[in-house]
Amino acid sequence: MLERALAEEMTGHLGYDKHDPAGRGSGNNRNGSTGKTVLTDVGAVDLAVPRDRAGMFEPQIVRKGQTRLEGFNERIIALYARGMTTRDIRAHLRGMYDVDVSPDLISRVTDGVLEELAEWQSRPLDRVCPVIFTGALMIKVRDGVVTNRPACLAIGIDCEGAKQVLGLWVGP
Repeated sequence: MLERALAEEMTGHLGYDKHDPAGRGSGNNRNGSTGKTVLTDVGAVDLAVPRDRAGMFEPQIVRKGQTRLEGFNERIIALYARGMTTRDIRAHLRGMYDVDVSPDLISRVTDGVLEELAEWQSRPLDRVCPVIFTGALMIKVRDGVVTNRPACLAIGIDCEGAKQVLGLWVGP
């Protein structure tokens, strides 16, 4: 998700999408990426930070020289769980990281995450799962009004012992 956000920041910086013919002859193009390790709540995360040819790109989400993202994972999950608007997320990011990003950037990042979610939902599953766990948890969902709904989860363990989330559904 961080790399996707950084790529969208680069698109905003340059003014055109990756592989867009509009970028030819613009004077500043994408110039690969630089590896960087950032420490998060769940451990080290290796990132590929994009570069531009003129060296003018200053990423805001993971700044140059920044090596630690405090509470990043919990806060991003909280943003999605609360059903925040892009303007709310923008204000939240400004408060968390002192970053001023455009609502358009947030929408593009969210759309990219939704594409990846659709890919995950349509991935092929093993034909055999010897063990399947199911469960539900009552959560509060805002759909005009706040209501309690069951969130049902199915986890399967394949023949090699690896766990996979088979599905997640929010009930009526």
